[in-house]
Amino acid sequence: MINIGIMGLGTVGTGVVELLEKNQHVISQRLGEAINVKKILVRDLSKKRTPCAEGKLTLRAEDILEDEEINIVVELMGGEEPAKSYIKKALQNKKHVVTANKEVISKHGKELFELAEKSGVSLLFEASVGGGIPIIRPMKQCLAANRILKISGILNGTTNYILTQMEEKGRNFEEALREAQRLGYAESDPSDDIKGFDAARKLAILSSIAFNTRITPDKVYVEGIERIEPEDIKYAGELGYSIKLVASARKVGEREIEVIVAPVMLKQSHPLSAVRDVYNAILVEGDAVGKVMFFGQGAGKMPTASAVVADIMDAARQGMRRRIYCTCYDELKVIDVGSSTSRFYIRLKAKDRPGVLSKISGAFGENDISLNMVIQKDVKGNVAEIVMVTHQVPFRNLQKALDEIKDLQDVENVANVIRVEGATSDGIHGNHR
Repeated sequence: MINIGIMGLGTVGTGVVELLEKNQHVISQRLGEAINVKKILVRDLSKKRTPCAEGKLTLRAEDILEDEEINIVVELMGGEEPAKSYIKKALQNKKHVVTANKEVISKHGKELFELAEKSGVSLLFEASVGGGIPIIRPMKQCLAANRILKISGILNGTTNYILTQMEEKGRNFEEALREAQRLGYAESDPSDDIKGFDAARKLAILSSIAFNTRITPDKVYVEGIERIEPEDIKYAGELGYSIKLVASARKVGEREIEVIVAPVMLKQSHPLSAVRDVYNAILVEGDAVGKVMFFGQGAGKMPTASAVVADIMDAARQGMRRRIYCTCYDELKVIDVGSSTSRFYIRLKAKDRPGVLSKISGAFGENDISLNMVIQKDVKGNVAEIVMVTHQVPFRNLQKALDEIKDLQDVENVANVIRVEGATSDGIHGNHR
């Protein structure tokens, strides 16, 4: 029998306990041994819990970390502390650790993997990135013979739900966010999701594995979706695009990589454009396998529990085969975001008078920016809304040009700037100038 201790009995923790109970016969048959939940760490003993947890609750972390009969510690508390300290103590005590904690793994993975290797135990974290989507193990094992060239994905279900609602239901950002909160897809404080920080932590983990170099969240350039307005969704659709919050990491030359989380206009034929609502998807490009896509529910009680229990089973088998530890043996440089190149969509408002557009175009030209199209949209009073799409340009050039444009007396504001993947489409509605 394999004894485990679970730290945290929230949504995912409850799912893990219930899944182990529900599928105990299948799991024991596949594993060759039964898994027994011996102790569960909680903060409040009086709270109503799943019947599967009855008689197993404790308020003391030591009841799990110091129990010699517990072979595997499952950390599902979330947050950086005390989770990190508990994981560290469990590894020091030669216990396998399974976690869904993207914050701890993305920030402190190097230290913890080294400790796991020193102790001869496993640290498994499949559920930390894609919830129920298998991605960590496939990248470490199934795709191990490949040189990974690029990873791009929709890694946050909350932001994807909001953008889907804006596109399909015509809601504005605030309305879509409130609906996401009502349905439990967004927290009361949704900052980590809508500002892109959650996706950045997941991208840091994935890019560390993909490129064999340690990437921490502070190295990821991040933009959120809070500036996306219905006009952007509408114009993107007219151009044949959908707007998604995309986490992307790619090789730039031999010794450099680019890691960015930002809203991106994707062609509607792009595989990620079809990913709707709270679903996640990860597109991996390898030099041998080509492009492969992993799709599914990136969060939620039972999908995440599925990944956690699979890791528990894997940890239980670890004594029979060689463990896979940290593969970050290289030290690649993360390029400054100013050097990254892309096409860009720009929406701005300016006075509808002769010579204004030539001044705006002049600022782009002086910064070596070529425009693919310029479209005048609505005119209200004497103010015109103008949409522009550039050819490929370094981000720093665009930033410099926009700083100059914002200083023009006839420009009211630059409403939004969004990266564009792929060529622009023909047959666009609006007045070309």
